Amino acid sequence: MGKLVLPNLQGKQMGQVIITLTVTNRIDQVLAQRGFISPEEVRSCILDNVLVDTGATLLCLPASIISQLGLVQGGEAQVETAAGVQQGRIFRDVELSIGERQGTFDCLELTEVAYALLGVTPMEVLGLEPDLKNRKLRVLPMNSEQTYLSVL
Repeated sequence: MGKLVLPNLQGKQMGQVIITLTVTNRIDQVLAQRGFISPEEVRSCILDNVLVDTGATLLCLPASIISQLGLVQGGEAQVETAAGVQQGRIFRDVELSIGERQGTFDCLELTEVAYALLGVTPMEVLGLEPDLKNRKLRVLPMNSEQTYLSVL
């Protein structure tokens, strides 16, 4: 597998974008839709203080959140961190919701920190980009005249 980059967060408070998002076990959602489990059994949690990080590739979640959601490990990858290259575990089928946008993604397990990171891949897929000046996520247009999706 390719390298995934995690940032060195020291001294990067200026221009940080911190958001709230919801992560859900997508497999639980499917089981509930098909009547195998009740909607109340779908594992989900709202995460505050998620750092938007253009230096990270994937959605990165702490091990405690991955465990709480009951996510399935899908593989391992070499991860570039501030401490050097390390082996990281990839987990599958996280339904990520930010405002009105949502999608299903893999995530990287974070073992050293207790907060989550939103990397560039989910932002690109969901049509979001960091607005560092205003310290928020900008929602890219998706209407009859403009869209962030393309097939060229």
